[in-house]
Amino acid sequence: MARPNRSVIQAAVFLSRWLLAPFLLGLLCCLILLIYRFFGDFFALAAQISSLNWHDLVTGVLELVDLALTANLILIVVFSTYENFIQKIDTADHPDWPEGLTKVGFGELKQKLMASIVGIASVDALAWYFDLEKYSDMSKLVWVLAFPVTFAVIMLMLAVADRLGHGNGPGAE
Repeated sequence: MARPNRSVIQAAVFLSRWLLAPFLLGLLCCLILLIYRFFGDFFALAAQISSLNWHDLVTGVLELVDLALTANLILIVVFSTYENFIQKIDTADHPDWPEGLTKVGFGELKQKLMASIVGIASVDALAWYFDLEKYSDMSKLVWVLAFPVTFAVIMLMLAVADRLGHGNGPGAE
């Protein structure tokens, strides 16, 4: 039996990057779902505005912020995946595109993802804090607070590791 040519295997592996495209399109469709949910929640909040106390209003607004942060996270993943794995984006053809979306390396992607997760978890923790009187189980509060703190610590450790790995750490010349 003939062995496959190495260049054929390499070409197949290289072309397999396009298998990510359906995932990216699916994530873009998720943005539509988030927009639908955002405006549904927005109009429900607006309809109840006269009967809401300050805490309930802030909690509702924080839920909208949470949806916006999740949408940002999706865009970061879509642009970074496309740029890093499918095809480079020529910024000369798109001078008005934000550089933060088109020039995201793997290290920056990790930091942005972790920062987004910390932001989303922090918003959830703040919303939970505003509704503290509704909850009787304080052990859940520990978990709600521990989650963003844990991700913040992991984000810091990744940043230090990336810095040391790029030779920008202490003692680098």
